[in-house]
Amino acid sequence: MNGPEIHIEFAPELGLFVPHARRAGTTSVGTDGVSTLGHVVESLGVPLTEVGALVVDGREVPFSHVPAADESVRVRAVERPQRVPGAPLRFLLDVHLGTLARRMRLLGVDTAYESTDIGDPALAARSAAERRVLLSRDRGLLRRRELWAGGFVYSTRPDDQLRDVLGRFAPELKPWTRCTACNGLLAEATKEQVADQLESGTERSYDVFAQCAECGRAYWKGAHHDRLETVVERALAEFGT
Repeated sequence: MNGPEIHIEFAPELGLFVPHARRAGTTSVGTDGVSTLGHVVESLGVPLTEVGALVVDGREVPFSHVPAADESVRVRAVERPQRVPGAPLRFLLDVHLGTLARRMRLLGVDTAYESTDIGDPALAARSAAERRVLLSRDRGLLRRRELWAGGFVYSTRPDDQLRDVLGRFAPELKPWTRCTACNGLLAEATKEQVADQLESGTERSYDVFAQCAECGRAYWKGAHHDRLETVVERALAEFGT
């Protein structure tokens, strides 16, 4: 670019996204004189979903600001917990975040999930239509203009992913109220109501059941309950209200 040169500094939390040479201190960037500051920041690798504020010469400006020569820009990371407009807070996860989706549902967080790759345009359109925060590790997906809101998932480990999302967005936790398979709401059920889903050993051993109002799946405190209970207890201890 041969237009105005600006001086830009990224918050340390955003170092993951920018070239190594731009991770410490202020560096110079050439602009074309017409692109917005938001576009310039994205062109350097940072999705705007991860930007909390743009500060130019000491004053906060919108992403639509067109930078002038010699301006000093500080790119801040989002504040935590991040305030997202609208209620209740709902999420949409892409195809690569299935384990995270199930754990969020386990905690009662409204979490839609696409188990097949429906493509970036469809995901972004669903985020906008249903006003859901789209979570992904795909930076290109998070740059789509039609997104309602989004967030980058910084880790590849489900435990860390869950802590990151709960710490960033602080959703209300209501464990054991959603179906981990389809996100539907659970209701108490009698043994007779779910008998067709039970093996003889389960039918003899358990008396307390829940059933999904959407897909009909039955739940009870089976062999995996202790492991799931550990996930719930840890989340409530750190992020419960």
